[in-house]
Amino acid sequence: MRLARIVDVSAQLAATNKRSEKLALLADALRGLDDDELPIGVAYLSGEPRQPRLDLGPAAVLGIEVDAADGSSLTLAEVDEQLQRIADVPSGTGSRNRRLELLRQLLARTTDEEQRWVRALVLRELRQGALEGVLIGAIARAFAVPEPAVRRAVMLSGDLRATAELAAAGGERALNELHLEVGVGIRPMLASPAEDVISAMDGLDEVAADVKLDGARVQVHRAGDAIRVFTRTLHDVTQRVPEVVATVRALDVTSVVLDGEAIAFDEQGRPRPFQETMQRFGRERPVEEVAAEVPLAVRFFDVLHHDGRDLIDAPLRDRLTVLDALLPDDHRIGRVTTSDVEVVASFLRDALTAGHEGVMVKDLDAPYEAGRRGASWRKIKPVHTLDLVVLAAEWGSGRRRGWLSNLHLGARDGDRFVMLGKTFKGLTDETLTWQTEALLQRETRREGHVVHVRPELVVEIAFDGLVRSPRYPGGLALRFARVRGYRSDKSAAEADTLADVRAIHSGERCCRGTS
Repeated sequence: MRLARIVDVSAQLAATNKRSEKLALLADALRGLDDDELPIGVAYLSGEPRQPRLDLGPAAVLGIEVDAADGSSLTLAEVDEQLQRIADVPSGTGSRNRRLELLRQLLARTTDEEQRWVRALVLRELRQGALEGVLIGAIARAFAVPEPAVRRAVMLSGDLRATAELAAAGGERALNELHLEVGVGIRPMLASPAEDVISAMDGLDEVAADVKLDGARVQVHRAGDAIRVFTRTLHDVTQRVPEVVATVRALDVTSVVLDGEAIAFDEQGRPRPFQETMQRFGRERPVEEVAAEVPLAVRFFDVLHHDGRDLIDAPLRDRLTVLDALLPDDHRIGRVTTSDVEVVASFLRDALTAGHEGVMVKDLDAPYEAGRRGASWRKIKPVHTLDLVVLAAEWGSGRRRGWLSNLHLGARDGDRFVMLGKTFKGLTDETLTWQTEALLQRETRREGHVVHVRPELVVEIAFDGLVRSPRYPGGLALRFARVRGYRSDKSAAEADTLADVRAIHSGERCCRGTS
């Protein structure tokens, strides 16, 4: 298949919000791929190169100046081969220049439109609206297999490309032959947000309510003496977390797969800031050195396999029975089982008082729906909001091309404004249109794709918390920020201050969502 075909499909995907249209576009493109092109095409349609790392940053990729080709001739295989050459460049003196030269060679064979697409692909910034859930449906449609079978296969294999190959080659039977393999990470089950306890328990009878820790999700596999630890994104971090390995090695089991959180506590038993826990997963410093400063604990909340028995299809109440028999209290996340809203509300208040993120409410009759954000698990987290000032905005890409999208957000600090982070989430097309016009009227200067503006517009921002950050002068950054709406009733002088932000970070100022 020609690259031009995928670029055209990408543009059409970005131009529509209709799931039915996306499914039709993707399924048609998938059917047009040869067997050896299928994993490449699935990767590109999902907005990523097939190579996990290309070691090329935005300045380098966007800074290459090369004349576009007059016509399109590249195939998907040729693009993939050149990207693989870039990935294979050994590190060392001159490696960056070699990678850039290989990318320049690739871009020289692309048209203007293809050039823009390839640059975005390399940077993993193709926002074309083909999320995994849509691609799962498209694979099912393209190869005439049931969507649940595709979803289950993706869950167990952790690989959308391999699943597409199985569906194309062997149909539903090949997909159903996949089973949980101890030692191979599977997609974690995810939770949907709930506004409060009442909405979290809506439609459910008896539930399990777990403390929601602000740690790092870990999935631990043990087969005999072999133990592997995976992150939420299925990266193997076994060597970085010896405490987690030791905990599971001490269990009286032959084989097990556990789902939980690794977290650092302070001397008083309260959770340390999230980024301190995450230090343990970086590779900049030796494990022994950082472990001495930030010792990890692990708390498990689910079991997916136990001594030869797969449990992912078993109801949660059965999985918890196995978990409770297997692990002592100090290695399990705090939990209550109840059908009483007031009991969960009290449990949530206690969790927040102890410094935790919130509570997870889980349907005791539900199986482990790996890789899905369904209604069986619901998370209640405090809702923080701040009224911040827009300091700048970045031009959008994909379907947001032509709009100012990614907002730079700041809090008042005396006579100046201190940046706390960026977000493009929560913006409707109507808001983007108004926002672009309003910001351009306040433009002061430009830096590449960034438009700086007079600090006049106030926007209400919801966010999940704050982390310490050396990138910003206030030393703090927003986590998972999203726009709630512009505050036309407020002036910049009435925006929240850096002192307000610090009060939230320290716990002196709280939030909604606790009842």
